[in-house]
Amino acid sequence: MTEYDFRSAPDRRGTDSVKWDVRDGELPMWIADMDFRTAPEIVDAMRRKVDFGIFGYEEPHDDYFVSVANWYEAVHHVHADTGWMVLCTGVVPAISSIVRRVSHVGDNVLVQQPVYNIFTNSIVNNGRHLVSSDLVYDDADMAYEVDWDDLGRKLADPLTTLMILCNPHNPTGRVWTRSELMRIATMCVENHVVLLSDEIHGDLVLDGPDYTPVFTLPQPLRDNSITLVSPSKTFNLAALHVATVIAPETNLRESVSRGLNSEELAEPNLLAIPGTIAAYTKGQAWLTGLKHQLRSNRSVVGDFLGSHPLGVRLVPGRATYLLWLDCSAITRDSTALAEDIRARTGLYLSSGAMYGGNGSLFLRMNIACPPSRIEDGLQRLAMAL
Repeated sequence: MTEYDFRSAPDRRGTDSVKWDVRDGELPMWIADMDFRTAPEIVDAMRRKVDFGIFGYEEPHDDYFVSVANWYEAVHHVHADTGWMVLCTGVVPAISSIVRRVSHVGDNVLVQQPVYNIFTNSIVNNGRHLVSSDLVYDDADMAYEVDWDDLGRKLADPLTTLMILCNPHNPTGRVWTRSELMRIATMCVENHVVLLSDEIHGDLVLDGPDYTPVFTLPQPLRDNSITLVSPSKTFNLAALHVATVIAPETNLRESVSRGLNSEELAEPNLLAIPGTIAAYTKGQAWLTGLKHQLRSNRSVVGDFLGSHPLGVRLVPGRATYLLWLDCSAITRDSTALAEDIRARTGLYLSSGAMYGGNGSLFLRMNIACPPSRIEDGLQRLAMAL
Protein backbone atom coordinates (compact mmCIF):
# COMPACT_ATOMS: atom_id res chain seq x y z
CA MET A 1 0.00 0.00 0.00
CA THR A 2 1.28 3.48 -0.88
CA GLU A 3 2.40 5.63 2.04
CA TYR A 4 1.73 9.33 1.73
CA ASP A 5 3.77 12.10 3.34
CA PHE A 6 1.78 14.49 5.49
CA ARG A 7 4.65 15.41 7.81
CA SER A 8 6.64 17.56 5.41
CA ALA A 9 5.86 20.07 2.70
CA PRO A 10 7.77 21.87 -0.07
CA ASP A 11 8.91 25.46 0.27
CA ARG A 12 6.38 27.42 -1.77
CA ARG A 13 7.98 30.85 -1.52
CA GLY A 14 8.69 32.32 -4.94
CA THR A 15 6.24 29.97 -6.70
CA ASP A 16 3.43 32.50 -7.35
CA SER A 17 1.55 31.03 -4.38
CA VAL A 18 -1.05 33.44 -3.00
CA LYS A 19 -0.73 31.90 0.45
CA TRP A 20 3.05 32.14 0.56
CA ASP A 21 3.40 35.64 -0.88
CA VAL A 22 4.58 36.84 2.52
CA ARG A 23 7.61 38.48 4.08
CA ASP A 24 10.65 36.49 5.14
CA GLY A 25 10.10 34.72 8.44
CA GLU A 26 6.31 34.91 8.25
CA LEU A 27 4.11 31.84 8.68
CA PRO A 28 0.86 31.98 6.65
CA MET A 29 -2.04 30.01 8.14
CA TRP A 30 -4.89 31.96 6.59
CA ILE A 31 -6.26 31.18 3.09
CA ALA A 32 -7.89 27.76 2.48
CA ASP A 33 -4.92 26.23 0.66
CA MET A 34 -3.11 23.12 1.90
CA ASP A 35 0.68 22.89 2.08
CA PHE A 36 0.74 19.14 1.40
CA ARG A 37 1.62 17.78 -2.02
CA THR A 38 -1.49 16.40 -3.67
CA ALA A 39 -1.98 12.69 -4.29
CA PRO A 40 0.77 11.34 -6.60
CA GLU A 41 -1.89 9.51 -8.62
CA ILE A 42 -3.25 12.91 -9.65
CA VAL A 43 0.19 14.22 -10.56
CA ASP A 44 0.86 11.11 -12.66
CA ALA A 45 -2.37 11.58 -14.61
CA MET A 46 -1.59 15.22 -15.33
CA ARG A 47 2.01 14.39 -16.27
CA ARG A 48 0.79 11.91 -18.87
CA LYS A 49 -1.46 14.60 -20.28
CA VAL A 50 1.40 17.09 -20.54
CA ASP A 51 3.69 14.49 -22.09
CA PHE A 52 1.08 13.89 -24.80
CA GLY A 53 1.97 17.39 -25.98
CA ILE A 54 -1.26 18.63 -27.61
CA PHE A 55 -3.14 21.43 -25.90
CA GLY A 56 -6.25 22.09 -27.97
CA TYR A 57 -9.88 22.64 -26.97
CA GLU A 58 -11.29 19.92 -24.75
CA GLU A 59 -14.55 18.96 -23.10
CA PRO A 60 -15.58 16.29 -20.59
CA HIS A 61 -17.14 12.99 -21.60
CA ASP A 62 -18.95 10.27 -19.69
CA ASP A 63 -15.83 9.09 -17.84
CA TYR A 64 -15.61 12.47 -16.07
CA PHE A 65 -19.20 12.46 -14.80
CA VAL A 66 -19.11 8.76 -13.95
CA SER A 67 -16.02 9.38 -11.80
CA VAL A 68 -17.91 12.06 -9.85
CA ALA A 69 -20.92 9.79 -9.38
CA ASN A 70 -18.79 6.81 -8.32
CA TRP A 71 -16.93 8.95 -5.79
CA TYR A 72 -20.19 9.92 -4.09
CA GLU A 73 -21.30 6.29 -4.07
CA ALA A 74 -18.00 5.02 -2.62
CA VAL A 75 -17.17 7.82 -0.18
CA HIS A 76 -20.55 9.23 0.85
CA HIS A 77 -22.84 6.28 0.02
CA VAL A 78 -25.27 8.44 -1.95
CA HIS A 79 -26.45 8.46 -5.54
CA ALA A 80 -25.67 11.32 -7.91
CA ASP A 81 -27.20 10.85 -11.36
CA THR A 82 -24.73 11.80 -14.09
CA GLY A 83 -27.61 13.35 -16.01
CA TRP A 84 -27.88 15.99 -13.30
CA MET A 85 -24.30 17.18 -13.78
CA VAL A 86 -22.73 20.08 -15.65
CA LEU A 87 -19.01 20.91 -15.69
CA CYS A 88 -17.91 24.40 -14.69
CA THR A 89 -14.58 26.13 -14.18
CA GLY A 90 -14.68 26.50 -10.40
CA VAL A 91 -17.20 26.95 -7.60
CA VAL A 92 -16.82 30.73 -7.27
CA PRO A 93 -17.35 31.53 -10.97
CA ALA A 94 -20.32 29.15 -10.94
CA ILE A 95 -21.85 30.95 -7.96
CA SER A 96 -21.59 34.30 -9.72
CA SER A 97 -23.04 32.86 -12.92
CA ILE A 98 -25.93 31.24 -11.05
CA VAL A 99 -26.64 34.48 -9.18
CA ARG A 100 -27.00 36.19 -12.57
CA ARG A 101 -29.07 33.36 -14.04
CA VAL A 102 -31.47 32.59 -11.20
CA SER A 103 -32.05 36.04 -9.66
CA HIS A 104 -32.55 39.52 -11.07
CA VAL A 105 -30.81 42.83 -10.47
CA GLY A 106 -32.24 44.28 -7.26
CA ASP A 107 -33.31 40.91 -5.83
CA ASN A 108 -32.30 39.72 -2.38
CA VAL A 109 -29.85 36.82 -2.11
CA LEU A 110 -29.81 35.30 1.36
CA VAL A 111 -26.79 33.88 3.23
CA GLN A 112 -26.11 32.83 6.82
CA GLN A 113 -23.25 34.82 8.29
CA PRO A 114 -20.58 34.38 9.43
CA VAL A 115 -19.91 32.66 6.12
CA TYR A 116 -17.37 32.44 3.30
CA ASN A 117 -16.85 36.06 2.30
CA ILE A 118 -16.74 35.49 -1.47
CA PHE A 119 -20.49 34.81 -1.39
CA THR A 120 -20.86 38.51 -0.62
CA ASN A 121 -18.74 39.48 -3.61
CA SER A 122 -20.78 37.30 -5.98
CA ILE A 123 -23.99 38.90 -4.74
CA VAL A 124 -23.06 42.57 -4.46
CA ASN A 125 -20.85 42.73 -7.56
CA ASN A 126 -23.79 41.48 -9.64
CA GLY A 127 -26.21 44.15 -8.45
CA ARG A 128 -28.16 42.02 -5.97
CA HIS A 129 -28.84 42.84 -2.32
CA LEU A 130 -27.08 40.81 0.34
CA VAL A 131 -29.43 39.66 3.11
CA SER A 132 -28.09 37.64 6.02
CA SER A 133 -30.00 35.51 8.46
CA ASP A 134 -27.14 35.37 10.94
CA LEU A 135 -26.37 32.12 12.68
CA VAL A 136 -26.94 32.23 16.44
CA TYR A 137 -23.89 31.49 18.59
CA ASP A 138 -24.20 29.79 21.96
CA ASP A 139 -21.23 31.07 23.92
CA ALA A 140 -21.39 28.31 26.53
CA ASP A 141 -21.50 25.43 24.05
CA MET A 142 -19.49 27.27 21.38
CA ALA A 143 -22.03 26.12 18.80
CA TYR A 144 -23.91 27.79 15.94
CA GLU A 145 -27.59 27.23 15.18
CA VAL A 146 -30.04 28.51 12.59
CA ASP A 147 -32.33 31.35 13.67
CA TRP A 148 -35.41 29.71 12.18
CA ASP A 149 -37.83 32.57 12.81
CA ASP A 150 -35.48 35.11 11.24
CA LEU A 151 -34.75 32.79 8.31
CA GLY A 152 -38.46 32.31 7.69
CA ARG A 153 -39.16 36.05 7.67
CA LYS A 154 -36.34 36.80 5.25
CA LEU A 155 -37.18 33.96 2.87
CA ALA A 156 -40.79 35.19 2.82
CA ASP A 157 -39.72 38.60 1.50
CA PRO A 158 -40.94 38.67 -2.14
CA LEU A 159 -37.60 40.15 -3.20
CA THR A 160 -35.68 37.11 -1.92
CA THR A 161 -35.22 34.72 -4.85
CA LEU A 162 -32.01 32.81 -4.04
CA MET A 163 -30.38 31.39 -0.89
CA ILE A 164 -26.71 30.38 -0.82
CA LEU A 165 -25.97 27.67 1.73
CA CYS A 166 -22.51 26.53 2.85
CA ASN A 167 -22.67 22.77 3.55
CA PRO A 168 -20.49 21.93 5.49
CA HIS A 169 -20.08 25.42 6.79
CA ASN A 170 -17.01 27.60 6.30
CA PRO A 171 -15.67 29.06 8.58
CA THR A 172 -17.35 27.38 11.58
CA GLY A 173 -16.92 23.73 10.55
CA ARG A 174 -20.61 23.07 11.22
CA VAL A 175 -22.03 19.98 9.46
CA TRP A 176 -25.72 20.50 8.87
CA THR A 177 -27.92 17.52 9.71
CA ARG A 178 -30.35 16.01 7.23
CA SER A 179 -33.31 17.28 9.26
CA GLU A 180 -31.88 20.82 9.26
CA LEU A 181 -31.35 20.69 5.51
CA MET A 182 -34.87 19.33 5.00
CA ARG A 183 -36.27 22.25 6.98
CA ILE A 184 -34.20 24.84 5.09
CA ALA A 185 -35.06 23.32 1.71
CA THR A 186 -38.77 23.12 2.59
CA MET A 187 -38.82 26.78 3.59
CA CYS A 188 -37.15 27.66 0.28
CA VAL A 189 -39.74 25.73 -1.72
CA GLU A 190 -42.63 27.28 0.21
CA ASN A 191 -41.27 30.76 -0.49
CA HIS A 192 -40.24 30.14 -4.14
CA VAL A 193 -36.56 30.66 -3.33
CA VAL A 194 -33.95 28.56 -5.18
CA LEU A 195 -31.44 26.88 -2.85
CA LEU A 196 -27.78 26.95 -3.99
CA SER A 197 -25.54 24.72 -1.84
CA ASP A 198 -21.75 25.13 -1.89
CA GLU A 199 -20.46 21.70 -0.80
CA ILE A 200 -16.78 22.17 -1.58
CA HIS A 201 -15.78 20.99 1.92
CA GLY A 202 -18.05 17.93 1.86
CA ASP A 203 -15.21 15.41 1.67
CA LEU A 204 -13.54 16.87 4.76
CA VAL A 205 -15.81 15.76 7.60
CA LEU A 206 -13.28 14.68 10.21
CA ASP A 207 -15.50 12.92 12.75
CA GLY A 208 -19.08 11.94 13.45
CA PRO A 209 -21.80 11.36 10.85
CA ASP A 210 -21.04 12.25 7.23
CA TYR A 211 -22.49 15.34 5.62
CA THR A 212 -25.74 15.21 3.64
CA PRO A 213 -25.55 16.47 0.05
CA VAL A 214 -28.56 18.61 -0.80
CA PHE A 215 -29.12 16.64 -4.02
CA THR A 216 -30.04 13.60 -1.86
CA LEU A 217 -33.11 15.27 -0.34
CA PRO A 218 -36.59 14.13 -1.44
CA GLN A 219 -37.46 15.05 -5.02
CA PRO A 220 -39.62 18.16 -4.45
CA LEU A 221 -36.78 19.66 -2.39
CA ARG A 222 -33.80 18.61 -4.52
CA ASP A 223 -35.59 19.81 -7.68
CA ASN A 224 -35.50 23.33 -6.23
CA SER A 225 -31.76 23.09 -5.57
CA ILE A 226 -28.38 23.47 -7.21
CA THR A 227 -25.35 21.81 -5.62
CA LEU A 228 -21.72 22.68 -6.32
CA VAL A 229 -19.00 20.09 -5.68
CA SER A 230 -15.29 20.06 -6.48
CA PRO A 231 -12.07 18.20 -5.66
CA SER A 232 -10.29 21.53 -5.18
CA LYS A 233 -10.38 21.63 -1.36
CA THR A 234 -10.19 17.85 -0.91
CA PHE A 235 -7.01 17.45 -2.96
CA ASN A 236 -5.74 21.07 -3.09
CA LEU A 237 -6.44 21.47 -6.80
CA ALA A 238 -7.66 25.08 -6.85
CA ALA A 239 -5.36 25.97 -9.76
CA LEU A 240 -7.14 23.43 -12.00
CA HIS A 241 -10.36 25.50 -11.87
CA VAL A 242 -12.88 22.68 -12.04
CA ALA A 243 -16.17 21.97 -10.30
CA THR A 244 -19.41 20.16 -11.02
CA VAL A 245 -22.91 21.63 -10.86
CA ILE A 246 -25.53 19.09 -9.76
CA ALA A 247 -29.06 20.25 -10.57
CA PRO A 248 -31.65 17.43 -10.64
CA GLU A 249 -34.49 19.47 -12.18
CA THR A 250 -34.20 19.65 -15.96
CA ASN A 251 -35.31 23.24 -16.61
CA LEU A 252 -33.16 24.62 -13.79
CA ARG A 253 -30.16 22.58 -14.94
CA GLU A 254 -30.55 23.70 -18.56
CA SER A 255 -30.87 27.34 -17.52
CA VAL A 256 -27.71 27.13 -15.43
CA SER A 257 -25.89 25.26 -18.22
CA ARG A 258 -26.77 27.97 -20.76
CA GLY A 259 -25.46 30.58 -18.36
CA LEU A 260 -22.20 28.73 -17.80
CA ASN A 261 -21.66 28.22 -21.53
CA SER A 262 -22.49 31.80 -22.44
CA GLU A 263 -19.84 32.98 -19.98
CA GLU A 264 -17.23 30.43 -21.14
CA LEU A 265 -17.30 28.68 -17.77
CA ALA A 266 -17.73 25.21 -19.25
CA GLU A 267 -14.35 24.98 -21.00
CA PRO A 268 -11.95 23.35 -18.55
CA ASN A 269 -8.29 23.87 -17.80
CA LEU A 270 -6.20 21.46 -19.88
CA LEU A 271 -5.32 19.32 -16.83
CA ALA A 272 -8.67 19.62 -15.06
CA ILE A 273 -10.37 16.58 -16.56
CA PRO A 274 -7.56 14.00 -16.14
CA GLY A 275 -6.68 15.43 -12.75
CA THR A 276 -10.24 15.28 -11.50
CA ILE A 277 -10.84 11.78 -12.85
CA ALA A 278 -7.67 10.59 -11.11
CA ALA A 279 -8.71 12.29 -7.86
CA TYR A 280 -12.14 10.69 -7.89
CA THR A 281 -10.99 7.24 -9.02
CA LYS A 282 -7.66 6.86 -7.22
CA GLY A 283 -7.61 9.41 -4.40
CA GLN A 284 -9.55 7.75 -1.59
CA ALA A 285 -6.50 6.30 0.21
CA TRP A 286 -4.74 9.67 0.07
CA LEU A 287 -7.82 11.37 1.52
CA THR A 288 -7.90 8.86 4.38
CA GLY A 289 -4.30 9.76 5.25
CA LEU A 290 -5.01 13.47 4.97
CA LYS A 291 -7.97 13.30 7.35
CA HIS A 292 -5.91 11.33 9.86
CA GLN A 293 -3.28 14.11 9.85
CA LEU A 294 -5.91 16.85 10.09
CA ARG A 295 -7.51 15.18 13.12
CA SER A 296 -4.10 14.98 14.76
CA ASN A 297 -3.34 18.63 13.99
CA ARG A 298 -6.71 19.74 15.34
CA SER A 299 -6.13 17.80 18.57
CA VAL A 300 -2.73 19.45 19.00
CA VAL A 301 -4.31 22.90 18.64
CA GLY A 302 -7.17 22.03 21.01
CA ASP A 303 -4.83 20.64 23.66
CA PHE A 304 -2.53 23.65 23.39
CA LEU A 305 -5.33 26.20 23.75
CA GLY A 306 -6.85 24.19 26.60
CA SER A 307 -3.61 24.19 28.57
CA HIS A 308 -2.45 27.77 27.89
CA PRO A 309 -4.40 30.72 29.35
CA LEU A 310 -4.41 32.80 26.17
CA GLY A 311 -8.10 33.72 26.20
CA VAL A 312 -8.67 31.78 22.95
CA ARG A 313 -11.06 28.83 22.61
CA LEU A 314 -11.41 26.33 19.77
CA VAL A 315 -14.94 26.09 18.39
CA PRO A 316 -15.63 22.35 18.00
CA GLY A 317 -16.46 22.14 14.29
CA ARG A 318 -16.50 18.70 12.66
CA ALA A 319 -15.45 19.56 9.12
CA THR A 320 -12.83 21.39 7.04
CA TYR A 321 -9.19 22.07 7.83
CA LEU A 322 -10.09 25.56 8.99
CA LEU A 323 -10.33 26.17 12.73
CA TRP A 324 -12.63 28.86 14.14
CA LEU A 325 -11.02 30.43 17.20
CA ASP A 326 -13.21 32.27 19.72
CA CYS A 327 -11.25 35.33 20.90
CA SER A 328 -14.17 37.13 22.52
CA ALA A 329 -12.44 37.10 25.92
CA ILE A 330 -9.63 39.31 24.62
CA THR A 331 -11.00 41.37 21.70
CA ARG A 332 -14.04 42.82 19.97
CA ASP A 333 -11.98 43.53 16.87
CA SER A 334 -10.41 40.44 15.32
CA THR A 335 -9.02 42.46 12.41
CA ALA A 336 -6.85 44.51 14.75
CA LEU A 337 -5.92 41.36 16.66
CA ALA A 338 -4.86 39.50 13.51
CA GLU A 339 -2.79 42.46 12.37
CA ASP A 340 -1.12 42.72 15.77
CA ILE A 341 -0.30 38.99 15.89
CA ARG A 342 1.22 39.20 12.41
CA ALA A 343 3.23 42.32 13.24
CA ARG A 344 4.59 40.83 16.48
CA THR A 345 5.34 37.28 15.36
CA GLY A 346 4.80 36.84 11.60
CA LEU A 347 1.88 34.45 12.17
CA TYR A 348 -0.70 35.26 9.49
CA LEU A 349 -4.27 34.28 10.44
CA SER A 350 -7.59 35.33 8.89
CA SER A 351 -9.69 37.88 10.71
CA GLY A 352 -13.18 36.53 11.32
CA ALA A 353 -14.66 39.97 10.67
CA MET A 354 -14.55 39.41 6.90
CA TYR A 355 -17.12 36.62 7.25
CA GLY A 356 -19.79 38.89 8.78
CA GLY A 357 -22.13 37.99 11.63
CA ASN A 358 -20.24 37.79 14.91
CA GLY A 359 -16.96 37.17 13.09
CA SER A 360 -15.26 40.18 14.68
CA LEU A 361 -14.84 37.99 17.78
CA PHE A 362 -13.02 35.19 15.93
CA LEU A 363 -9.89 34.25 14.04
CA ARG A 364 -9.62 31.50 11.40
CA MET A 365 -6.60 29.18 11.33
CA ASN A 366 -5.63 26.80 8.50
CA ILE A 367 -4.18 23.56 9.90
CA ALA A 368 -3.58 21.76 6.57
CA CYS A 369 0.17 21.71 7.05
CA PRO A 370 2.86 19.51 8.65
CA PRO A 371 2.93 19.14 12.45
CA SER A 372 6.10 21.22 12.69
CA ARG A 373 4.26 24.23 11.26
CA ILE A 374 1.36 23.68 13.66
CA GLU A 375 3.80 23.79 16.59
CA ASP A 376 5.51 26.88 15.15
CA GLY A 377 2.17 28.64 14.71
CA LEU A 378 1.03 27.87 18.23
CA GLN A 379 4.28 29.14 19.73
CA ARG A 380 3.93 32.36 17.75
CA LEU A 381 0.32 32.73 18.89
CA ALA A 382 1.34 32.29 22.52
CA MET A 383 4.17 34.79 22.09
CA ALA A 384 1.79 37.39 20.66
CA LEU A 385 -0.91 36.96 23.29
